Amino acid sequence: MFKHPLFTKLAALTAITVLLLFGLGLIEDVVRDRLRYRSITAQSVAESLAGPQTLMGPMIHSACVESWDEEVGKGDERRMVERRREFILTAMPEQLKLTTGAAMEERARGLHKVNTYNLKANVTAQWGSLASLLPQSSMKNSRMHCGAPIVMMAVGDARGIRTAQFTMGSQALALKPGTFHPTYSRGLHAVLPESVRGKADGLTATLDLELVGTERLAIVPLGGNTEVLMTSSWPHPSFAGRFLPSEREVKKTGFSAQWRLSSLATTAQADIANGKRICLGADEGSDYAHNGATPGDCADSFSVAFIDPVNPYSLSDRATKYGVLFIALTFVAVGLFELMKKLRVHPVQYLLVGSALCSFFLLLVSLSEHLPFGISYAVAASACVLLLAYYASHMLGGLTRGVPLGAGIALLYGLLYVLLQLEQTALVVGAIALFLVLAAVMVLTRKVNWYGLSQGGTPPRPTMPPVQRPAAPRTEAA
Repeated sequence: MFKHPLFTKLAALTAITVLLLFGLGLIEDVVRDRLRYRSITAQSVAESLAGPQTLMGPMIHSACVESWDEEVGKGDERRMVERRREFILTAMPEQLKLTTGAAMEERARGLHKVNTYNLKANVTAQWGSLASLLPQSSMKNSRMHCGAPIVMMAVGDARGIRTAQFTMGSQALALKPGTFHPTYSRGLHAVLPESVRGKADGLTATLDLELVGTERLAIVPLGGNTEVLMTSSWPHPSFAGRFLPSEREVKKTGFSAQWRLSSLATTAQADIANGKRICLGADEGSDYAHNGATPGDCADSFSVAFIDPVNPYSLSDRATKYGVLFIALTFVAVGLFELMKKLRVHPVQYLLVGSALCSFFLLLVSLSEHLPFGISYAVAASACVLLLAYYASHMLGGLTRGVPLGAGIALLYGLLYVLLQLEQTALVVGAIALFLVLAAVMVLTRKVNWYGLSQGGTPPRPTMPPVQRPAAPRTEAA
């Protein structure tokens, strides 16, 4: 049985399929290398310009030291030693309003491009009573010493600060680098007069800040009531973090989003008071995706990522995952022509057809580095369809057979492009398309005599034995 030409051909096609799968694997490695190079490019831009940014504040804090004398030892060895307790007093704003606008700037390293932004933010913070800045003794007869109150604004990467102006009332404050906070050290600060400590009627501060960053912006809702309005010319925002916008509008010309949060809904104030880290989100590229932190280790925040939905490398990587399906469906189509039209197609011809299909994915990733993805896809698909239609016309014995095969492959490329553009419905569309293809194959082969293909002929049909009729009785001649 295994020496039958049908099984020999099936074995050859299996070997060819394995060889083509190996080639597809090499192409996938090329795409992953390009993705890795793009990630290195983003890191290089972040190291040269500024990384993803975070805004936290404004917040007022004051470092204090409480000391007291304590008697230790027994008998003649008794002596007085000084004990110390260091702590930080903080005052969070009751009302916090941020109005931000992000202008996008594209930076490149070679063929790879990275989205950066120039953010202009107006921040208004209002404090009520500042009684939280008054130190409370924990020991009797202790001595208390506190540093001057400091109003600070923390950012993710201080290299991105371009300009900043802090005003309190009508008075401009002298800004200095750093925050003097032990946990959130990157940013800027201004020293406040001692008279604000314990102030009952509170105060208002305004910060005008220009900040540059790469790909992502996160904000900590530090106020008792926090309102953030963000606008940008980027049409593809990705909202993440603990809170989504209350209102948002995304157009081709850009987006606007608004968050309105209450301290009843967020633990940001307590998180910052306890010194929790600020993370960018749980997705790839975030702080706790790489450093092992969990959401419970991070302060409440929300973020916006300026993503590129037509990233050619991610789309090419998704496309190569359909390569096996392309090869299988094309081989099935050629096999149907061979079966229905009584043709003979050599395994080498199957190999050449499969190689042409694999070359599409390599053409796609290479062209998309220089051209828009849609144009690259159209050029690569058209080239492969024309080549396969031309070759199939000779392989199958005429244009009337080669052109339909080329049209079918063109339909496959069109379906793949639709699947690449879909995100939420890609699985259901792909499953329905695959079911329709399977149904078409079953309908076309419903009358094929598979026994005849494997045994070299048609098995004899079972015949019913002849019916024995009783003989008619003879009549004697009179």
